[in-house]
Amino acid sequence: MYWKARDELSRESSLRRSYYELLRDDLDQFVAEYALKDSYDNFSRAGISYPFVERKEMKPRARIPKQEYELQNSFLMIFAEDAIPEGHKKYIRFFDSNKTTKTNLMRSKTLLTLAPDFDRSRKFLETASFYDFLRELLPVDYALLVQRDTGTPATKNRYCISHFHVRVDWPITEAAEDLARHLRYISKDIYEKGEDCAQHLEKKFFEFYGLPEMIGGRRTAASVAAQYFQRFPFITTIYVASSESRSLIRYCEHGASKTVLLRITAREMSRVAEANNLLIRDFKKHYMVVKNGKAGIFMFRASYSPTGPAMPPEDGKLREIKPELFWLTVSAQHLLPRSDAWAYPPLNYNLIYS
Repeated sequence: MYWKARDELSRESSLRRSYYELLRDDLDQFVAEYALKDSYDNFSRAGISYPFVERKEMKPRARIPKQEYELQNSFLMIFAEDAIPEGHKKYIRFFDSNKTTKTNLMRSKTLLTLAPDFDRSRKFLETASFYDFLRELLPVDYALLVQRDTGTPATKNRYCISHFHVRVDWPITEAAEDLARHLRYISKDIYEKGEDCAQHLEKKFFEFYGLPEMIGGRRTAASVAAQYFQRFPFITTIYVASSESRSLIRYCEHGASKTVLLRITAREMSRVAEANNLLIRDFKKHYMVVKNGKAGIFMFRASYSPTGPAMPPEDGKLREIKPELFWLTVSAQHLLPRSDAWAYPPLNYNLIYS
């Protein structure tokens, strides 16, 4: 494990971990609303039926229809528990020129409403206007970087959007090589067992991160970043929303998850409410995102875990790759409560293999 558990940290770092996780809980809610609920609203205003994700698209190794939907919000955001060391700018491109300063933001031709009295504190997560600022920045190309601000002693324990328009430039081949070396399929070089093995390892890299093989764009950048950040002794959360997959994918220390919008019929809502000892009105009030005729729209999250072939062997010996074996399995399926539901937990909901 590349990161330390909370009980292995100093008191300072342990408190920072708690603070990070608290902030992440709020970010989880916001990005899900922005990626999914706001996208649904975009389709509704345009008078276009929302392209719901099919059940089969949630399975490991699933193939996603190659169609991009302009009305679906897409973005890439990296949220690091600590500050990324300066020496890693070769692959994670965060420079002075793309810091979130007023000068840089105005020069970038973003759609920001920057008044002359622009409040620079908006970039800090605990400020009241942070999410308004984040909403304006999310559509910007490439990634946003949220990390610990080490600029001054007063801000060293605060988190902020430090950079925008961040590029992830680590080659896919190197990322696949790094993963394969960790899993002991190779000792050094991805081509050491031939080109066929190298191609299988690259395909398996995408499968490990819950993606169709050899895709491009933000999702590939997210998976590469997730692999790259495993060289740091702190946790990182990467959010990526895709106009093609119509989903929000999250990579963190717990693995990969995918959240989508799900349409549930009135009859099925009654069954779920009864199974969870909820009144149907409470179920609708605290879980239904949007009413859709007699049906309802809900947020559904599938969590994934690596299988045996996607974990380091216990004996540490080199092994041969078997492409037919799955590297990812569904570990949990939940209907998520609304962002304003305080006392209601996620509900188990068996969708993918029902």
